[in-house]
Amino acid sequence: MTEVINQLLSHRSIRKFTEDPVTAEQLKHILNAAQAAPTSSNVQAFSIVGIKNPETKRQFAELAGGQKHVEQAPLLLVWCADLNRNQTAVRQELGQPDFELAQNVESFLLATIDATLAAQNATIAAESLGLGTVYIGGIRNNPQRATELLQLPKLVYPVFGMCVGVPDQSPDLRPRLPQAAIYHEEVYSEAAFDESIRAYNDVTHQYYQSRAGGGKDTNWSKEMAFRFNKDRLREHLHDFIEGQGYRFQ
Repeated sequence: MTEVINQLLSHRSIRKFTEDPVTAEQLKHILNAAQAAPTSSNVQAFSIVGIKNPETKRQFAELAGGQKHVEQAPLLLVWCADLNRNQTAVRQELGQPDFELAQNVESFLLATIDATLAAQNATIAAESLGLGTVYIGGIRNNPQRATELLQLPKLVYPVFGMCVGVPDQSPDLRPRLPQAAIYHEEVYSEAAFDESIRAYNDVTHQYYQSRAGGGKDTNWSKEMAFRFNKDRLREHLHDFIEGQGYRFQ
């Protein structure tokens, strides 16, 4: 087992931080690692907005559903899919200030995936520096307000936030699905699903019962039924993203 694999396997989401700041040197290393992530055709279609201002963090905590760790963390990074910079480069190259990039679902996915890969590199880098992180998908509860706070132009949208800081807790490791449920040889197969899901439900039920601050009577399947309830799927996102200039045709 390598040191890198050990670090990856010990990943925990951190929701309580000390008051220690993320230093400029630490942030530089995190951003360097983010930029080193794979990117399709070197498009680099992502941007990061770093937020330290307490009032701005408070507003993000509110729009994310009252997640206090967003306000408490010394640094909030908002990861954005960004085709605006690419459009600017093409306009400069062509000498056409009104040129608009060709777009479809692929271009939207490309930018979103670029932001996601960069963020995961940043997480790994932050943890190697002794810091902790947690992703904040809740900023998509009100992406329009997030966009206003960040002053994002067209072709840029906030994918998720990330709290970064020195951990002030050591949560229990969350168990993952058996590998038989996620790895398929040659072709996709559901043969292992029933047994794997039943086994995982037993494991996760015990996890939710015994973890710190736990006592919750649930399991993975119950959590998925709750998570994929129509009212929780942020149906407003389609119109918002199109409003930011993305096209899906």
